[in-house]
Amino acid sequence: MIGFSLDERQMAIKEKYRDFANRWIIPNRLKYDKLAEFPWEVVKAAYREGIMNGPMPEKFGGKDHSIFDSAIASEELGAGCVGIGISIDANTLALTPLYLAANPDQQKKFFGIINEQQAVGAYALTEPNAGSDVAGIKSTAIKHGDKYILNGHKRFITNAEASTFITVFALTNPDKGARSLTAFVVPTDSPGIEMKPHLEKMGQKASVQNEIIFRDVEIPESNRLGDEGTGFLIAMKTFDRTRTGVAALSLGNARAAYETALDWAKHRIQFGAPITANQGVSFMLADMATELEAARLLTWHAAWAYDNGQKSAGKLSAMCKLFASDAGMRITTDAVQVMGGDGYTTEFAVEKMMRDAKLCQIYEGTNQIQRLVISKSILK
Repeated sequence: MIGFSLDERQMAIKEKYRDFANRWIIPNRLKYDKLAEFPWEVVKAAYREGIMNGPMPEKFGGKDHSIFDSAIASEELGAGCVGIGISIDANTLALTPLYLAANPDQQKKFFGIINEQQAVGAYALTEPNAGSDVAGIKSTAIKHGDKYILNGHKRFITNAEASTFITVFALTNPDKGARSLTAFVVPTDSPGIEMKPHLEKMGQKASVQNEIIFRDVEIPESNRLGDEGTGFLIAMKTFDRTRTGVAALSLGNARAAYETALDWAKHRIQFGAPITANQGVSFMLADMATELEAARLLTWHAAWAYDNGQKSAGKLSAMCKLFASDAGMRITTDAVQVMGGDGYTTEFAVEKMMRDAKLCQIYEGTNQIQRLVISKSILK
């Protein structure tokens, strides 16, 4: 029997995250959009109220959320502000390789640091010439005795300047290329790390991304995650868990834009009637509502598939990220159009939601790469 209603526990998660978004994210979203800086005020509140690191085990400070639970939570964060939401969710991205590949001593140490300091981590995979093409990574971590020497250049690293440590992917044997890709935990205050000023962006300004230069950074062997050469597998398994979160954030952002435009249109009187009396407007709203429902169901299906160990989980996670973020771009654009001049002003948040939506089509694998993942899955 297939059911589409949330159980009591899932409803409690939804209400908890929606309440947090209403009290902390929505009142601060325009402030951080203007400041374009990491939203520490909101993140500290998220730690106090048990919002952070939901998918991590309770013994490591999380809530043991399933991927389905996390999708419910991320939609509510996205409805508040995608930029602030990704600042929270990107910490889970940084911690997921620890969850997947760290040994018990490493987990105790690094999860302990994160929770005791109420800190955030960063996930450093992307490089100037290795975005979609992970095999193009050039950063190296060459072993010398009981440590590795890290050299390289990472770019577009979310939470980097705010982070306490960085999960870094580098080659341990450049001659073997991506087959030697390995994951490491690198404290951000390590000598030899140069943190560039955060990048100026069109949207999601509450989320910070930096370039990082590593020059002869020493990494203890005890900070290596898994065996040498397992980094590519760790990175891909990480994305299988987190892509549904990007879809859910995009869905939440689109939902907020749709609800704002719908409410505005019901009260906007032209020619003696609400503009919703015009099919040109009402049909746009109908399409927006339909795409929201479709995006949510696909996201829920992908999350359910992962939680239940389905072989289709990887394909579905790519599908939901692709569909939800593309739909999010269309819905937020149409929300601005429905509201006309008001939608284009900063008085209403829909112009911000439109700017924020674009990045969801790009990070954690562009939507063109998602199509590549999907096509390989259905054609193999």
